[in-house]
Amino acid sequence: MLPSSAFAFPEWAYKSESSPGSRQIQLWHFILELLQKEEFRDVIAWQGDYGEFVIKDPDEVARLWGMRKCKPHMNYDKLSRALRYYYNKRILHKTKGKRFTYKFNFNKLILVNYPVLDV
Repeated sequence: MLPSSAFAFPEWAYKSESSPGSRQIQLWHFILELLQKEEFRDVIAWQGDYGEFVIKDPDEVARLWGMRKCKPHMNYDKLSRALRYYYNKRILHKTKGKRFTYKFNFNKLILVNYPVLDV
């Protein structure tokens, strides 16, 4: 597994830091952060194909995201709506037939400071 800092999406994937309510992080990056931390394995985890992950506790992921963004009324419906925004940008997509399962499109990633990887 690679550290999330090894990846960067194209510039268009980022909000400007001055964007209202951005709190300087986007949801896709927050999800990568959770996936890299052992203490959240019971909430969200890598699964199946490379880049695929399952949200084991959708309410907890939404609560954590709400805390991070200072939005106490965040719920999974709102979070999943935000995830759908990334479908058209091809940052991630829903895995068909698997509930709460998504997959990052790592082929859209630009490797930063990691010239060659054995995956």
